[in-house]
Amino acid sequence: MKTGVIDIGGGMRGIYAAGVFDAFIDFGIKFDYCIGVSAGTANLVSFLAGQKGRNYRFYVRHAQDKRYMSLENMIKKGEYFDLSYIYDTLTNHVDPLDYDALINSPSELKIVATNAKTALPEYFDKEVFLERSCKALMASCALPIACRAVKINDVEYFDGGVSDPIPIRKVIEDGCDRVVVLLPRNVNLRKKPESLRYVYLRALRKYPEIIEAINQRHEKYNRAIDELIELREQGKAVIISPAVQINARINSKNPALLDRLYKQGRRDAVKALPEIRKRGL
Repeated sequence: MKTGVIDIGGGMRGIYAAGVFDAFIDFGIKFDYCIGVSAGTANLVSFLAGQKGRNYRFYVRHAQDKRYMSLENMIKKGEYFDLSYIYDTLTNHVDPLDYDALINSPSELKIVATNAKTALPEYFDKEVFLERSCKALMASCALPIACRAVKINDVEYFDGGVSDPIPIRKVIEDGCDRVVVLLPRNVNLRKKPESLRYVYLRALRKYPEIIEAINQRHEKYNRAIDELIELREQGKAVIISPAVQINARINSKNPALLDRLYKQGRRDAVKALPEIRKRGL
């Protein structure tokens, strides 16, 4: 049996899953296969490295610095989230990622990013960390408009959620029999069409395929949710998501709000433990 976990991210709302993963570390929960989208990739690398509390510090402490995210960044650098500051300055120097522990983890890791030219998903694995670089994380988190495209080997990438918001198909194709899925919103909520489509049309005219993918993103997300619910009914999936929605945005910086989300994630992980054990995860 091959077990997997999916973290779909959600910007600063990803702290909910950070709480789940810290609880998993406490209870010794491990997975054969881990796949992350956007902020979910950052959560996963700390989880695989066994660095409990590291994600919490990024969301609650480091994000308060305007160099992390701010309108000033947008004006000066052309991106709201400074991915170089987050994944180089912080990750390699201020609050280091344990690359050795990550690379030596027995779990398989996939990082979802979207090819900016084709708008198709591409999947990076742990080998990208051998050079002590977080470029793949940056690519997976490069939210269109809020971030510039990230270049890897002369190929530009945007946020993985543009092309594969909930990579359940990839998990199944890669051989997982059981999967735990972490969602920052209640599983019963559905995404609506993009409200800022005209902004995207103007700002991303250089990337027509990305614009089209953004316009279809809600449909992909909703189809994946339907499939997840079906898998749950078949006993093949455990879905961990907030029962009560906390009003957080992808750029929320309120420490008290973020702390509540983190603690809610920990509580929900504990509640899900019997089901996780029952499913052989």
